[in-house]
Amino acid sequence: MTDRVYPSSKPNGKTATAATTPAAANPPKFPAAKSQLYNTNRHPYRPTPTAAHRHDRRRGGRRSCLCCCCFWSILFLLVLLLLAAIAAAAAYALYRPQRPAFSVSSLRISQFNLTSAADDSTRLTTKFNLTISSKNPNKKIIFYYGPITITSLANQVQIANGSFPSFTSDPNNITIVHCPLGSSSQVLDADSVTSLRSDLRRKTGLPLEILLDTSVVVKMDRIKSEKVGIRVKCQGIHGSVPQRKSPPTVASTSKAKCKVDLRIKIWKWTF
Repeated sequence: MTDRVYPSSKPNGKTATAATTPAAANPPKFPAAKSQLYNTNRHPYRPTPTAAHRHDRRRGGRRSCLCCCCFWSILFLLVLLLLAAIAAAAAYALYRPQRPAFSVSSLRISQFNLTSAADDSTRLTTKFNLTISSKNPNKKIIFYYGPITITSLANQVQIANGSFPSFTSDPNNITIVHCPLGSSSQVLDADSVTSLRSDLRRKTGLPLEILLDTSVVVKMDRIKSEKVGIRVKCQGIHGSVPQRKSPPTVASTSKAKCKVDLRIKIWKWTF
């Protein structure tokens, strides 16, 4: 038999020496060492902020600025309101302001004619003499009234009108206003004619209402206000209508009461 020689499983010395290299002696390890996560300047890696991050930062800054502006604006308004309230309270304690008072002294009816024309229209002709007193109950306040527009109504139907020039009402003073009112051949609609004829049959007389529209400026020492519109409404007046050639009649004003209201105009509306 032929003997077979098998190679030894152990490598010889030269082979082992050649196979052993520095790379093989120090194999790479994972994960990488911390020194590999730094750049040459040894600064940590920071990602560049994106546009969304910058936008969020700007939005946050704007919100904080807006909140700050709102806070100071509200605080400023509150301070102004507080100062105005203190000034109003001081003025009220010093001057004790009161509204002016109006009353109807007399109303004389000289003419009241309802005539029918050929065109089936009805015309109204009236003549009134009105006397009104204006009282200033204040001790240190002056009222400057503008021109006054006066209107007489009977059951919401305008039957006469007139005007009175501007005047000054001094403290603790009463001003007497004499004003003629009237209308000449005023055309009335059917409903107004029916309403007036019905009121003329009343035993108490024709119910009348007087409206005064004017403006007033209030002066307290050296302080002057702006013009403020006022309306004076006087109700509770009843008058009998004179016949053709009878003398003028005097309306009953014992129960007449006048109310003063402010007329505040905002743009096109008056309150």
